[in-house]
Amino acid sequence: MNSKRPVNLDLGKFHFPLPAITSILHRISGIIIFVGVAFMLYGLDLTLSGEEGFNRVSELLDSFLAKLIIWGILSALLYHLVAGIKHLFMDAGIGEDLQSGRLAAKITIVVSVILIVLAGVWVWAA
Repeated sequence: MNSKRPVNLDLGKFHFPLPAITSILHRISGIIIFVGVAFMLYGLDLTLSGEEGFNRVSELLDSFLAKLIIWGILSALLYHLVAGIKHLFMDAGIGEDLQSGRLAAKITIVVSVILIVLAGVWVWAA
């Protein structure tokens, strides 16, 4: 048995490069979208059940928590979209080397943050 193997990995000591972080966030945003679709479908089902259900959903959407959840789902969707477009470019052979991969990761973060802020303004203004 090899006694030099780590017994406990401290993930706080690992420093991931930006492209790895954007890839991990892409996966996490996909999970958030998957779970968020369940909430959105439930709301859609309530609105289609009749006028009473529609009014309940309408009242619910005015709450702070509902707006926060909607903004979270939209944020995940926007990030996932931008990161997905980056992956499409990489599939086409653009941005596969280390330096352009870092640049693409930075662009992904900047564009996503801008879109997420705009979505937040839209959600909170409604």
